[in-house]
Amino acid sequence: MSGIGAIGGASGVQQIMALRQQIVDRSQLLQQIKNPDAATPGTGGANPAGGFTDALKSALENVSATQDKAEALSTAYEKGEVTDVAKVMLARQESGVAFEATLQVRNKLLTAYQDIMRMGV
Repeated sequence: MSGIGAIGGASGVQQIMALRQQIVDRSQLLQQIKNPDAATPGTGGANPAGGFTDALKSALENVSATQDKAEALSTAYEKGEVTDVAKVMLARQESGVAFEATLQVRNKLLTAYQDIMRMGV
């Protein structure tokens, strides 16, 4: 047993740290969406819809890139090009977590939209 080196070494730790940073960034983004006036003081609400749209598009592109990376690693492993199964599994788990987070955000947005549509004028 060689500790961390047995599951991917420094690159595995870097990937875990990158995943952690993505989770922190998404959490901050959700906090900004929840409290827009506290997140960016002094902006005066110049273009909140554009900011939200850009943030959502960026998050979806990151999830797509993560899924593409996991698919590429899985395919390479199946072909025998990649022998580090831990790296493949980590990429697949990262992809799954990113997708689940996106799904939860979608569900919250859909619920909020439905609540708004039920409001009386």
